[in-house]
Amino acid sequence: MSSAKTRPAPKSRPIEFALAPVDNTQLANLCGPLDENIRQIETGFDVVIRRRNERFSISGEKAQLTADALRHFYAQARQPLSVDAIQLGLIELLNAPVRRVSSAAGVGDGPQLVTRKSELHGRTPRQVAYLKAIQEHDITFGIGPAGTGKTYLAVASAVDAFERDLVERIILTRPAVEAGERLGFLPGDLTQKIDPYLRPLYDALYDLMGADRVAKLYEKRAIEIAPLAFMRGRTLNHAFIILDEAQNTTPEQMKMFLTRIGIGAKAVVTGDVTQIDLPKGQKSGLKEAIDVLRDVRGIAFTEFRKEDVVRHPLVARIVEAYENRQQAS
Repeated sequence: MSSAKTRPAPKSRPIEFALAPVDNTQLANLCGPLDENIRQIETGFDVVIRRRNERFSISGEKAQLTADALRHFYAQARQPLSVDAIQLGLIELLNAPVRRVSSAAGVGDGPQLVTRKSELHGRTPRQVAYLKAIQEHDITFGIGPAGTGKTYLAVASAVDAFERDLVERIILTRPAVEAGERLGFLPGDLTQKIDPYLRPLYDALYDLMGADRVAKLYEKRAIEIAPLAFMRGRTLNHAFIILDEAQNTTPEQMKMFLTRIGIGAKAVVTGDVTQIDLPKGQKSGLKEAIDVLRDVRGIAFTEFRKEDVVRHPLVARIVEAYENRQQAS
C-alpha cells in the first residue's frame, strides 16, 4: 500500500520495521477501512507511510515516533479502531514527552470528572492544568484556538459540579454578536432566532449528560442556555456559569457578566482572541479582561496553544499556518 501525497517524500532515510506477532485481523483493525487509520497517522505526524502486509517503511522527521505509535495502536487493535480513537491517541502520543514530565511532577491526568463519559480527562498538560484551575478558582479564563477543548472541558466541569451537588444550576451563555441587529431578518420567534448561536453549548451538554436528562433539567430550570444580554440585572447564586466566545463581548458586557457572580457560584470564561467578530474599532472585552484581571487574586488563566488542539490532526497545522502568516505580516 502506498499513500498518495502532494508533497515529495522527506529525504531522511526511512525507518523500516515489521509488526509482530502477525495477526491479519489485528492488522486490518489497525489500518481501518481503506487504510483510513494509516492516513490519519500520516497526517498526525506529517510523515509518509508505506506498507506491505505487516512490514512498514516510514519517512519523515517523526518517523521513529510514528513507528512507536503504530506498535501502540497495533497492541490495541484486537478490536476495530475508530478514527476518533486514532485521533485522540495521536494527541496523547504527541504530548507524551511533556506528559511524562508532568506525571513525574505529580500532575497526571488531572481531576476525574463525573459525567456520562467515564474516560473523560485532560489529554494535554494544559488541559489538565485547566481542569485543576476550574476546580480551585471561582473564576477561570480559558483562552486559545479552536479545538483545544476549552469550552467542552468547561461544560464537563459544570456537569461534574452539578452531579456532585456543588451547584444548583448550570448556566451557559454566549454573545450573539454574529446576529447583532440583524436578528429581525431571521425567521421565527426570539428563541428560534438565537438558537443557532447557542447550539454548540447544547451539543456539549447532550454529549455529557444525554439529551433526555438535559431536556428534563432544562424544564426544571436547573439548566439555562441564553444569550449574554439575558444576564443583565441578575445575581447568579449557587450556579456554574460559562461565558463562551467571550472574545465577542464588549468591555461593558464582560464587566456586566463578571459582576453577576453571586454566593456559591463558579464561572468559566472561554474565548479565542484571534477570532474576534466585533465591528472594526470595537475593543474586545476578553482582551481587556486579560490585561485588567491578570494579577487579581482568585482568578486563574489558562492559555492554550496549537499543541493542545484535540480535533482532526490537520487543525493544529492550520492554526500554526495562520500564526506564521500573522507573525510574518
